[in-house]
Amino acid sequence: MTRPQPRHAAVPWPATEPQPAAVQHPVIRLDSVVKTYGTGEAAVQALRGVSLDVVERDYVAIMGASGSGKSTLMNIIGCLDVPSEGQFLIDGIDTSSLDEQQLAVLRNRKLGFVFQAFNLIPRMTAVANVELPLAYAGLKMAERRRRAEAALFLVGLENRMHAQPQQLSGGQQQRVAVARALVTAPSLILADEPTGNLDTKASHDLMDVFDRLNEAGRTILLITHEADVAAHAKRVVAVQDGRIISDRRVAQATARPPLLGKRAVLP
Repeated sequence: MTRPQPRHAAVPWPATEPQPAAVQHPVIRLDSVVKTYGTGEAAVQALRGVSLDVVERDYVAIMGASGSGKSTLMNIIGCLDVPSEGQFLIDGIDTSSLDEQQLAVLRNRKLGFVFQAFNLIPRMTAVANVELPLAYAGLKMAERRRRAEAALFLVGLENRMHAQPQQLSGGQQQRVAVARALVTAPSLILADEPTGNLDTKASHDLMDVFDRLNEAGRTILLITHEADVAAHAKRVVAVQDGRIISDRRVAQATARPPLLGKRAVLP
């Protein structure tokens, strides 16, 4: 006797067969990147065929001594410089195809920068400093203020929004810089020696902010020469003489209570 067929809708593959995992596309991809300064006998290769992928939600520290090539690498990832050879992509966009104006738009929309020197405007309040990238992007004042306040709440400065930089400690100024990096909801937060001007406690507090932001889903790339800073990352990439000499995953600490509150969520 013929067995009756099931009356449910067909499925694309048997239920017992595992479904494929979602493919993680890289936020940034460097493919055989070379950077040469000068020409002829005076030519210096700062990068020698660097290939690197950073996927969404990753937390990467790039380490290297002075002259290793890590600053050149940061400049290329930050679209502040271009490769002499090879390919660099952000969210699948080939940066070699962009002119200066297009690169500036890409920096504003895709990258959030945190520098060692804070780079805050002295006579502007914290919230006004954080609003600046949104002003360049053409957002209206009310939306700029809403998002800037949310970003400052994310880094624990909701009570210092109207203070000027000289009224803030070094650690607080750097957290304003982190809020400014966050406010455009970038694909990648790029931090260049972010603890270089901070004391031990302020450095610890800042790295705690980065850790919690990554736990909340932010993709972070740190440039550092400090092992204790790199130890916060999920992945440590070592650069020497313009080449990647190691790329390793590190053990993760136990997750902590979230830094974020509902009213601090950025789109």
